[in-house]
Order: sequence, then C-alpha cells, then structure tokens
Amino acid sequence: MDTVTLGAAPLTIEALEAVARRGAKLEIHPDAMARVQRSRALVEQWVAEGRPVYGITTGFGALCEVVIPLADTRTLQENILMSHAAGVGDPLPAEVVRAAIAVRAADLGQGLSGVRPGTLQALVDLLNAGVVPVVPEKGSVGASGDLAPTAHLALVLIGRGEAFFEGRRMDGAEALREAGLAPIRLEAGEGLALINGTQVMTAIAALAVNDAARLARASDIACAVSLEVLLGTRVEFDPRIHRARPHPGQAAAADNMFRITQDSAIVSSHKDCHRIQDAYTLRCSPQVHGASRDAVSHVRRVVETEMSSATSNPLIFADTGEFLLGGNFHGQPIALAADYLCMAAAELANVSERRIERLVNPTLSGLPAFLVADSGLNSGFMIAQYTAAALVSENKVLAHPACVDSIPTSANKEDHVSMGTIAARKCRTVVGNAETVLAIELLCGCQALDLLTRGDPGRGTGAAYRAVREKVSRLDRDRVLAKDIEAVAELIRSGAVERAVAEAVGPLA
Repeated sequence: MDTVTLGAAPLTIEALEAVARRGAKLEIHPDAMARVQRSRALVEQWVAEGRPVYGITTGFGALCEVVIPLADTRTLQENILMSHAAGVGDPLPAEVVRAAIAVRAADLGQGLSGVRPGTLQALVDLLNAGVVPVVPEKGSVGASGDLAPTAHLALVLIGRGEAFFEGRRMDGAEALREAGLAPIRLEAGEGLALINGTQVMTAIAALAVNDAARLARASDIACAVSLEVLLGTRVEFDPRIHRARPHPGQAAAADNMFRITQDSAIVSSHKDCHRIQDAYTLRCSPQVHGASRDAVSHVRRVVETEMSSATSNPLIFADTGEFLLGGNFHGQPIALAADYLCMAAAELANVSERRIERLVNPTLSGLPAFLVADSGLNSGFMIAQYTAAALVSENKVLAHPACVDSIPTSANKEDHVSMGTIAARKCRTVVGNAETVLAIELLCGCQALDLLTRGDPGRGTGAAYRAVREKVSRLDRDRVLAKDIEAVAELIRSGAVERAVAEAVGPLA
C-alpha cells in the first residue's frame, strides 16, 4: 500500500499502519475537500458577522465567555498552539506521530471542523515530506482530547516547535525549509480545530491493537511448541469442546493450535502414557488465548470507529448552516478500550511465563535443568525466565486501569477527563513486554525440541523451529542471551515466524 486516500472510505488500522510504519503517503479525496470548503465558508461568514462561536471568536475552556475582537482572531489561533504546547517527557516515536497526523487529517477531512482546505493539505504535505514533529509523550488527560501533544504537533505547521527530519532534530521552521515546505498562517478557528480531538490516544491504541492481534497468533505458535515438548495432548484442541462454549476467540485459538501441531510424532509418541490431564497453561490455552483474542476484536471495532469519527468542538454542519457544541473530544471510548486491551495482552504474557517455568524446571519438564547440558557449570535459560517474570510483573502494575481516574481541569469546566492517552501509552508498553515474553517462550521451546529424542515436531511447530534457528543457534553452553531474545522478538514483531507457520499449515486466525 503506497498511498492511502482519506475521505472516500473509513480509515482502517491496516492503512494507518502502512502510513505510520511503511512510509505510505496520504492524499485527500476531492469529495472530502469539497466538504471542507463548504464548512469553511460558514466559518468565514460567521466571523464576518461577528457571531460568537466557541473557539473561533471566543476564548477556550473556562475562558469561553471572553469574546475576541475580529482583529485578534489570527493571534488567538497561534496563541492556543503555543499556550497548549505544555507537554513533557520523551518524544513519542515517529510511527505514533505519523499515525496521529493521519488520524487528524481523516477527522478534518469530514468537513465538520471548519479548517481551510489549504490547512488540511499542509498537514498532509508535512507527513508526506517526512517531517515528524517532536511531540512529548506526557501531558494529556484525554479531554478535551489530546490538547498538549496535538499542540506540539500543529506548531510545526506554523514554523514553530521542533521536528525530526532525515534523522536530525531541529526547529520547526528549519524542518519546513529543508523539506521544501512553507509555514502557514492560521485563520479563525483553525488552531482549535487542529488540536481538539483524540488523535494521539487513538493513534497509539490503533498501533497497539494491530500488534496485539499479531501477538495473539504468536501466542498460539509458542504454546503449540511448548505443548509438544512438555508432552501434552492435542485433545484440548478438539473442536467439539469449543463448540460447547462458542466464544469465537476460543475456537480460533484452538483451531490454530490443532493445525500447528498436526502430524506431530512427538505428540503421537506418548498417546498411551499415564498422564490424565495437562496443566492449565496447556489445557486451558484456547480459553485463555481466546478471551484475549475477543478483547482484541472488541478494541479493534472501537478504535476503527474512533479513527473515522469527528472529534472536534464545535462541529460545523454545512447542510443546515449550524454549529453544535458537544463532547466528541472526550477520550472515554479509547480509554476503556485501551485499558481492556492492556489486560488482554498482559494475560497472554502471564500464561506464557508460566509455560516458560514449566520448560526450564526439570521437575515439571523432564528435561535438563534450565534446558542446557552441564547445568551448574551452565545456567542456560534460568535468567531468561527471570526476565519473563519481571516483564509479567511490570505488566500487572501497568494493567491497573487509567480510565477510572479523573482530575478536573480548566477551572473545573472540564470536570471529568478520561486519561485515555495514559491508557493507550501503557497499553503499548504492555504489548511490547508481552512480545518479549513470548520470544523467551519460543526460544525455550525450540531449545527443548533440540533436547528431545521423540521424533519430529508437527508441521507448524517444525516451521516455527526452523524460522527461529535461522536467526538463533542452539544453546550448547552459556552465552549472552539478550541478543537471542531480541532476535526472536523481532521475528514475532515482523510476522516472520507466523508467515513460516502459515506456509506449513495455512493462514492463522
């Protein structure tokens, strides 16, 4: 996907990822530009009439009763960007900023915010030129949307603030010059329209839900490998079990793991053993993974709805010649969804770490202690399990919901806020931690396959093993494991392991 067109159809997470991570360009559909022009004509009419319109001819927030003289409307719009650019902390990653610009442009392209077509085009040009505004990660309470981070983002359009361009951090004006762009002069209402909305929290949540969907499939792969080497049974994947409790995610996870372990000589080698049932981390894996999968599906629907929403205030309806004051900028839908996703991803890591413990513990696995020869002289994967435990414990802290908190702002005019951006940021962290935990499980599972002498693995597990071994060799004696963990984590993030498995057993749900 080289170009994403906004305004013709709803923006999808897949299209947003293409813009954020793969350099796809943006363009605005002509119908969207026509809508923008119609609403802008109304704004200009109201300004000429001296009509009081919130944020266009009045102050903001608790200062909404202050009427601004016509001569000061331009200054008002620049002032809102400068005064609201009060963010702190490290800059958000470039992919998040690019995603936020795309979501903001999709919002403006609905023609409900009152910006000029040229201002929308300038925002698109900024992204297409590779200019990435420096946006501090902290400072948003999630209503009225993401004011502080979006103010930092929009400052670059007027030649202020800071930006990254071609790997260098510089003044916004310099970044525009080097990219061949010129700063714009904001007109009435445009400063507010550029910053009032949920674009940053939505961008973070969209990338997180995309990664969480991939994480769910990787969880099925890692679990399937662990089940084989821990001499588990495929009975728990029998579709009859899951038809009796028809949660879609549960059925999908069970079907994935059933196919991944297909034709496993390892599983067949112990079909008449004395074990009655597997431990919960194996036997209940479809139920645990499936619940997280269903959470991901729910969050995807919420996020994609938000990506195609208008979250400004006021909203301008050109068909009736009205503006309406409302609260679409309130981040509660994203806040709740991101907190839910946070817990879902944390649980995938939680159950994975318990399987790692079974793999490295000789009492539970029947394999050499910590999956290495000469244990004692070698510590093997002992501390890799510690790392997984640390990440899982960190996730448990981060999984505490942000959305249940609220601190009133703007002289109590904004007396309930969502903390949605905090929810989205910590969700992103939890998903990243979970990727690493699954990488450790997959490393341990592949090492255990090397130590088993019970025949060949299943079609999918064998494919996963080969994909890992192309990047990471068997551990015969102690070495630095950090690089191995990161290499397998990258195989998960890139989808390389999943693609290898899909070639062997078909696409995973």
